[in-house]
Amino acid sequence: MVNYIWVFMTLIGLVFAGINGTMAEVNEAIFNGAKEAVTLCIGLISILVFWLGMMKIAESAGLLDKLSNLFRPLISRLFPEVPPGHPAMGYILSNMMANLFGLGNAATPLGIKAMEELKRLNGGRDTVSRSMVTFLAINTSSITLIPTTVIAIRMTYHSAAPTEIVGPTLIATCFSAVAAIFIDRYFHYRRSRKG
Repeated sequence: MVNYIWVFMTLIGLVFAGINGTMAEVNEAIFNGAKEAVTLCIGLISILVFWLGMMKIAESAGLLDKLSNLFRPLISRLFPEVPPGHPAMGYILSNMMANLFGLGNAATPLGIKAMEELKRLNGGRDTVSRSMVTFLAINTSSITLIPTTVIAIRMTYHSAAPTEIVGPTLIATCFSAVAAIFIDRYFHYRRSRKG
């Protein structure tokens, strides 16, 4: 459906540019946008490669395991239906660690694997389980310690202080994560009282 919306918007823009005689400006904007996209992607690749390398070093050094063990009691309380040794728990913790370091691209496949495992725990049903809803809420509002993607974008566009957003990002994501957990628990409690 989204593809149809984009095609429709593109066609409307081209027709509008043709009627107003601004097709040259549209062509220039298309090429400038493509050039900016390539520049931005190259900037993001370098930062992501660096932080993914740091994550690999942290994993090899056992830091990720220690962080996972630190958060395991909290995660076990958030996901009481998931057995402690189940693969879903490992994927959930890995996803949260990747999000903590602002590596959304690395967190996505881990999140997909976590959802697949949670679906398997749910008996393969197409209806979502409590754990799936909780994971989606936490993943969407995850706490971010180092917003690497945003820092990379700011560096690409020559920000005077690209890392000055670390503090505000940490505060904002802490509030969003706590709010997501409270909202998730509120609706779960309300639903369980009705059922």
